[in-house]
Amino acid sequence: MAHVAHETSEKEIAAPNTGAIWKTFWILLILTAIEFVIAFTMPANTLRVAIFCGMTIVKAFYIVGEFMHLKHEVKSLIWMILVPTLFVVWLLVALIYEGGHMY
Repeated sequence: MAHVAHETSEKEIAAPNTGAIWKTFWILLILTAIEFVIAFTMPANTLRVAIFCGMTIVKAFYIVGEFMHLKHEVKSLIWMILVPTLFVVWLLVALIYEGGHMY
């Protein structure tokens, strides 16, 4: 029985993709900064709540796409996750509105 030594070369090790990480960081930072500006400059009304909900959904989908690698999946899987999520968001908005807690 012959023993085969496996040597690793530096060509086999993938270089870290820090560019994508920094891009994600800057996009999320900008969205969060916009949310802070809106929170401290805009009066509390339905428009502000709608903007916050919209931006939160955009950030959530971006985070899921980047960190859970969903953007690289097949479209049918993305739709299987997206459609129920939209129904849950619609349910929450309807319950809050019907409960009288909307501005």
